[in-house]
Amino acid sequence: MRFDSDLAEIRFGAGLSPRLQPPDSAEQMLSRLQGRDLMAERFPVSSFDDAFEAAREFRQLARARRKQRGLPGYKAADDAFKSYRRQRNETWLGWHRQRLQRHVLTKDGFRERLALFWADHFTAQGKSGPMRALAGPYAETVIRPHLAGRFEDMLIAAVTSPLMLHYLDQNRSAGPDSRAAQRRKRLRGLNENLAREVLELHTLGVDGPYSQTDVRQLAELFTGLTSSGEQGFVYRRGMAEPGSETVLGETYGGGKPSLKQVLAALRDLARHPATARHIAWKLAVHFVSDTPAPALVAHLAARFEETGGALMPVYTALLEHPEAWQPALGNVKPPFDYVASACRALNLPDARMAALRPGQIRRLLLRPLAQMGQRWEFSGGPDGWAEEDEAWITPQALAARLQWAMAVPQRLQKALPDPRDFARTALGGFANERVQFAASAAETGAEGIGLVLASPAFQRR
Repeated sequence: MRFDSDLAEIRFGAGLSPRLQPPDSAEQMLSRLQGRDLMAERFPVSSFDDAFEAAREFRQLARARRKQRGLPGYKAADDAFKSYRRQRNETWLGWHRQRLQRHVLTKDGFRERLALFWADHFTAQGKSGPMRALAGPYAETVIRPHLAGRFEDMLIAAVTSPLMLHYLDQNRSAGPDSRAAQRRKRLRGLNENLAREVLELHTLGVDGPYSQTDVRQLAELFTGLTSSGEQGFVYRRGMAEPGSETVLGETYGGGKPSLKQVLAALRDLARHPATARHIAWKLAVHFVSDTPAPALVAHLAARFEETGGALMPVYTALLEHPEAWQPALGNVKPPFDYVASACRALNLPDARMAALRPGQIRRLLLRPLAQMGQRWEFSGGPDGWAEEDEAWITPQALAARLQWAMAVPQRLQKALPDPRDFARTALGGFANERVQFAASAAETGAEGIGLVLASPAFQRR
């Protein structure tokens, strides 16, 4: 393997920056990942518990408004609810800016990329008003603390998160023979969503060695996993299916229902050889190619399996394999990565980013993502965002990228750099002759910057 600093920052990091030196070795990248999360400290996003408390207040104000409908106190209740909702939306927009600033200013771009990867792997999002702003805090609490740990710990944190339980309709899932089902005939019964996604998306993969029977048995084992607006995550034995369940030939439970048996099943699934292959393939696709070399996938899977899912050795295996360092830029950047790497290359001042008003964040940085095909924090389903390049290079999405590249940088940065210098800053050794010619031949500086950002070289990694 021949380490390339520019390629390391483009392919595995947040993109090149005129302010920050790219990493000088894979060892440095891995060392930073194991150190303090400096960007999270500098640009904080709410913890999930705090955001969940805010969702509780949202529900209380909405309930108070409903109770006052048609009564003299309705206007005051309506004003209080709308004021809180507006404040909450502004907070959500602020979180988006915070995460963007992390990408712009980090020396630890590999961490930011992994945070995006794992949050997408364990996609969870709110489906109702009080829960719709919780994806960022979910990633902050469930994903980031486990990036350099063990896969099973991240899996357990995700599966037991109130947001995941809400998203996959687990909260009302009750065992057919549970005490709750016997007492309350209106319960919806067993819900298999969480069990199916854990097997199909989170661990074994869509082609994994499981059957519909395994799905149902795991769903019965998962009964009891719930959350409440007051307490957050709760294990309710009264909703759990009594007796033992068998998943992939392993039997769990048999005595009183307990969370311990659920966690044991999750740890076994996390360490399964099929999980090793699935996670290896996803990492290789995300960081290297839509069609990764089988040798690279096998190398990552072997490291995952032999370490029981310890993630640092898996990342080491990724960065040490020659196939990960093919010089041609391949994967298309998803919209958030594209916008974030552009802001990083433009070297946007901290003060300018901090001064952006909520409306500007929405118009300049958030709404364009949806136009490019990525409605931020609201993917089309539990499988998250597409990894295939063609998902991001549709005519409509490309037009939105070109429009953003030509119009927005000059609204974010009053004094734009010389396009010729910018081409070298943004692409380093990957500023090919076509990009350099476009930058030098542009009629205006803003147009030159836009042409660099719209170039295939900048849109790929």
